[in-house]
Amino acid sequence: MKLIPAIQATEEQINSFLKNNDNVNKHSLIEKGYVVEINQKIEGCFILEAMEEGVYWLKQLYITKSEAAKLPILLESILTLAKQQQAKLIYVHSHQPVVDILLEALQFHPQKERVFVDKYDVNEGSWWSYSVS
Repeated sequence: MKLIPAIQATEEQINSFLKNNDNVNKHSLIEKGYVVEINQKIEGCFILEAMEEGVYWLKQLYITKSEAAKLPILLESILTLAKQQQAKLIYVHSHQPVVDILLEALQFHPQKERVFVDKYDVNEGSWWSYSVS
């Protein structure tokens, strides 16, 4: 599994991935995101966006159904990447119970306080944070 800045992927690779995954915002992905390459094929993507110094928002996280079992490894790789970028805190918005379970297992914490959350109007799902050490 390789994490590659989306801007470095070929147009053909991106289009092939997006053809079957039309819920991903292509512009945002190419501008700010990463693609997940498994066996020379893009199987996932995410955006790790800096919101303020040391604070990142992990969004548009997606992995194909055929590679879904690798989601825990992908999340751990993203945390490693965040650490390399000097992240102190990562926020994630989840709207799938199975992702909530995974985030909890990876020691993310549910957010009840509204400091970060109130700035971004997302009504459904739950917010999680992770302190990068």
